[in-house]
Amino acid sequence: MGDPNLLEVLAEEGKIAHKDIDYSFQMSESLSSRETSFLINEETMFQRNQQSKDSIFFRDGIRQIDFVLSYVDDIKKDSELKAERRKEFEKNLRKTGLELEIEDKRDSEDGRTYFVKIHAPWEVLVTYAEVLGIKMPIKESDIPRPKHTPISYVLGPVRLPQNVKYPHPEYFTAQFSRHRQELFLIEDQATFFPSSSRNRIVYYILSRCPFGIEDGKKRFGIERLLTSNTYSSAYPLHDGQYWKPSEPPNPANERYILRKNWARFSYFYKEQPLDLIKNYYGEKIGIYFVFLGYYTEMLFFAAIVGLACFIYGLLSMEHNACSMEICDPEIGGQMIMCPLCDQVCDYWRLNSTCLASKFSHLFDNESTVFFAIFMGIWVTLFLEFWKQRQARLEYEWDLVDFEEEQQQLQLRPEFEAMCKHRKLNAVTKEMEPYMPLYTRIPWYCFSGATVTLWMSLVVTSMVAVIVYRLSVFATFASFMESDASLKQVKSFLTPQIATSLTGSCLNFIVILILNFFYERISAWITKMEIPRTYQEYESSLTLKMFLFQFVNFYSACFYVAFFKGKFVGYPGEYTYLFNEWRGEECDPGGCLIELTTQLTIIMTGKQIFGNVKEAIYPLALNWWRRRKARTNSEKLYSRWEQDHDLESFGPLGLFYEYLETVIQFGFVTLFVASFPLAPLLALINNIVEIRVDAWKLTTQYRRTVASKAHSIGVWQDILYGMAVLSVATNAFIVAFTSDIIPRLVYYYAYSTNATQPMRGYVNNSLSVFLIADFPNHTAPSETRDFITCRYRDYRHPPDDENKYFHNMQFWHVLAAKMTFIIVMEHVVFLVKFLLAWMIPDVPKDVVERIKREKLMTIKILHDFELNKLKENLGINSDELAKHVMIEENKAQLAKSTI
Repeated sequence: MGDPNLLEVLAEEGKIAHKDIDYSFQMSESLSSRETSFLINEETMFQRNQQSKDSIFFRDGIRQIDFVLSYVDDIKKDSELKAERRKEFEKNLRKTGLELEIEDKRDSEDGRTYFVKIHAPWEVLVTYAEVLGIKMPIKESDIPRPKHTPISYVLGPVRLPQNVKYPHPEYFTAQFSRHRQELFLIEDQATFFPSSSRNRIVYYILSRCPFGIEDGKKRFGIERLLTSNTYSSAYPLHDGQYWKPSEPPNPANERYILRKNWARFSYFYKEQPLDLIKNYYGEKIGIYFVFLGYYTEMLFFAAIVGLACFIYGLLSMEHNACSMEICDPEIGGQMIMCPLCDQVCDYWRLNSTCLASKFSHLFDNESTVFFAIFMGIWVTLFLEFWKQRQARLEYEWDLVDFEEEQQQLQLRPEFEAMCKHRKLNAVTKEMEPYMPLYTRIPWYCFSGATVTLWMSLVVTSMVAVIVYRLSVFATFASFMESDASLKQVKSFLTPQIATSLTGSCLNFIVILILNFFYERISAWITKMEIPRTYQEYESSLTLKMFLFQFVNFYSACFYVAFFKGKFVGYPGEYTYLFNEWRGEECDPGGCLIELTTQLTIIMTGKQIFGNVKEAIYPLALNWWRRRKARTNSEKLYSRWEQDHDLESFGPLGLFYEYLETVIQFGFVTLFVASFPLAPLLALINNIVEIRVDAWKLTTQYRRTVASKAHSIGVWQDILYGMAVLSVATNAFIVAFTSDIIPRLVYYYAYSTNATQPMRGYVNNSLSVFLIADFPNHTAPSETRDFITCRYRDYRHPPDDENKYFHNMQFWHVLAAKMTFIIVMEHVVFLVKFLLAWMIPDVPKDVVERIKREKLMTIKILHDFELNKLKENLGINSDELAKHVMIEENKAQLAKSTI
């Protein structure tokens, strides 16, 4: 064990506070040899069959295992180098005060894996708790928890037991100080620091411990050793089995409590034990589940309104005037429509799209406008109330004064290892690693080119899908027309719908393939950029991944919403893609139903695929790993071996969870005007997602290293950007993709029927084309007994002097669409601004609680220092009176400031 006095001296000199610890100080070799002999003697005296399989202690049953390293004997040519690295690394770990115990490979399940168990003694914990600024309890809080409101009793079935929801009482806390240990509520040194704080401290040391000098550079950090396969894994232990509680002397099994009250699908309607999650996995993972739970709660209200809009469309579907005219044999049955493709496609009657027009009304009705405006307001309320929830969380989890620089702004070991230059830091006045810009520019250019290339691939694949749709549409049309057995099918499966369904499914498969490859490429590129800090690394990766996935998942929806059917031309003057394929036309009822189809397939497919992958992938890997490992089943399968056979969550595990949620948020907000059921689908998915994530973290993954975070970080800015964009996209969808604006223009300006204002709308919305004006290469080969056909547009008839030019109604409708966009955006943005101004970022009661806690903390510290001063100076000393007056003035000044 390391010399605590030496660590104390270093801390007092300020050489370890918020800096890399200097591991180069020397200790006597005799101490190291004594430790070694002690461990050897202990190993010979220990009987393995006397230790429980679930023990989380060293062989003495007293020292708790805080971290585990594993490695396998390597017979390759660099085995000696790896052995030397491990020897130096473990020697330096002992110098810092950590205690190590090694399990020989002969005692492992597979007979080839060594395990290095690490214990942090009290002296190390108190030293680094001060370095990391960890807050610990000084007094039980006298601020009562929020009282139950009447609605709380209604929500009784969703509540968890109090001892699960609040596993520990609330305390006033202060940053830990070794010199003020008497101030803190230390009942038992072994349990004072929770296991999450212990593994965080040990990982802090592991990530900065040197293992030698190679190529003239100082090499350090467990991550570098893992990358070079010197060690195969590094992880903190779970505190027991997830299917049964631990037996004494092991501490209470929080993993079992989490599995029982959180990671069960039968508890899908229950609230989450957020404090317990935070205590076990750390604040960073805890705040993700708080966000996911809060987002799911807010989706409940959007889902109810969206479902109500859908039900309205369902109830009014049969009485919709437009569908009735299309389905009427005397109206829609008499309208001959122009062919939808050249030569192969035939003329068709409008009433053949009767069922499709009814389905279109489900999502394209008067409630569409209301729901688009509602979602613009909902997203504002969601983000503003999340600010409040986050502020409350910062207070409850002691993150008010937490500075992210403690972790996120630390230099990455990879950056320090690659740097050949040093530069004076203007703040600290110390030399630190520095990488000139000219060495990074090539990688930045390569990175930008790669991201651009992959986004171009997405656009190319989308164009390929469009070409597929254009190619197979003619096939579907001719096949369905010629095959008499498909006459019944044609009533609900038109060539347009068949093409849209197959195209959407193909597009979804392409999305998944591109996403699979890009995830790996983007992570590799980001590493090659050699970001300076962890924050820079995450920000760079987030930008690459989000930009790509935004284009990948939304490009097809943007195409259908804003481009399809908008630039097709008109009969005789069609627009062609690559001078070969004629542009896609929308259904006579509009493109909204196709956008709904596209959105439903991509959104639902992504959610199902994601949940199945998250559940099956770690389960299959763990099964295979255990199957390979258990070669000697009669031997002890210890706690550290059980965790070793689990899958690693990885440093980017949480990143992908956030990315998945944000992409779903985009589906819910950006295109929700076309699909009111999107919030309902997202709600159902998230209810399952919470339990799947909980199950896999609790049962299928190793325990993650606890880390702090006071917010969801850059994702919050992305959510704000998508919220603003959603107002514009929904306004454009209602105006240009939906048919609601042309109907309103006809209703108020062109209808001549006072009793049935919408009667005649279908006929009014279709223009007339003279068949004789068709170019030879576009018209069907067979002659017909009719001389005109109809198409969707507002153009002059063939007998007009301005034939086939846009008529005045076209410009009226266009002006109405632009007016609607401007009015809707201004109304929604005005409401958003007012709501953001009215709703405070930090609730009033939280502000008061923070002030109260600061005041009490200052008072407790003041009283402690005063009592200590009394002991040192004596009660009647004149100097004591001066110090008392100074301290009381400080307390009063602090109180008045607060």
